[in-house]
Amino acid sequence: MPILNPDEPAAEGSGLFGLPFSPEEAKLVIVPVPFDATTSYGRGAAAAPEAILKASHQVDLFDLETGKPYAAGIAMLEIPQQVKAWNEQAHALLAKAPGAPCTLDAINALCEKLNHWVYARCADLLSQGKHVGVLGGDHSTPLGNIQAHAEKYPGMGVLQIDAHADLRVAFEGLTYSHASIMHNVLERLPEISMLVQVGVRDMGEAEAQRIHAEPQRIKTFFDIDIAEHRMEGLPMHVLWSRVAATLPKHLYISFDIDGLEPSLCPNTGTPVPGGLSFHEACALLKALVSAGKQVVGFDLNEIAPGDSEWDANVGARILYKLAGWLIKSRNL
Repeated sequence: MPILNPDEPAAEGSGLFGLPFSPEEAKLVIVPVPFDATTSYGRGAAAAPEAILKASHQVDLFDLETGKPYAAGIAMLEIPQQVKAWNEQAHALLAKAPGAPCTLDAINALCEKLNHWVYARCADLLSQGKHVGVLGGDHSTPLGNIQAHAEKYPGMGVLQIDAHADLRVAFEGLTYSHASIMHNVLERLPEISMLVQVGVRDMGEAEAQRIHAEPQRIKTFFDIDIAEHRMEGLPMHVLWSRVAATLPKHLYISFDIDGLEPSLCPNTGTPVPGGLSFHEACALLKALVSAGKQVVGFDLNEIAPGDSEWDANVGARILYKLAGWLIKSRNL
């Protein structure tokens, strides 16, 4: 492994978090997916991988909760130019004929290519014994990663931290919309035993009906209920232990940044008032691992850098927390 002084500033041109590991050397590999063609409101998430790579160089590597996750080796693959080209192609189609059937068909075809691309890379890394996270992009991007993990860990649960339920069917005519990611997970991946949602506060009526109709496979901790528990004085560790109790041992985390308070992600594509604080989100991750759950993989999405470095700064720290708890839960 490369020699590393974790207290030194990140070297110019160094990798994610300033680390010197190659993907071959690292135990955790991050797959960047700069694609945001299915966004339904604000754009910009395609720029997240590059912005977070830059912001990650300001993250101190010692973590009070997880210790030294960097020691296991964390690396990010190069930004894929093919995915950027697909994204530009999709946005050009939308600009030319938004909503036209031919446009939707073409974008759905591009999303199919993207899903195959993500799946192939994540499945290959898992076959090499790597642990894998995806860094989007909009929330449509991790479907291939979830599929690869579901095949490796049948019966695993998915924890979704999100302001939205993402259970819409082909939203705005797009089969793989960011608003349809969990619908696609449940419909296409029978290996997934449970979807647990935390922080949801915006949804359609059909989504709410589905949540209530499928309690055996969907459990949602709505943001309004979390807020009421706060006001009633229920300790958060009690609530988070209830979340952990609904999940199987093997756990995949899908983290949409808009699950946090909008002050932490002001440029995200679909911000919603309410949400978790940074410390509440971190406490949830800690509670899961303290309850004996193993984080087998994750994704982080919908971070739009905007005109400041704040969104990427927060995103880089959430990414390091996700990496740290995965590494700690797997004893890497």
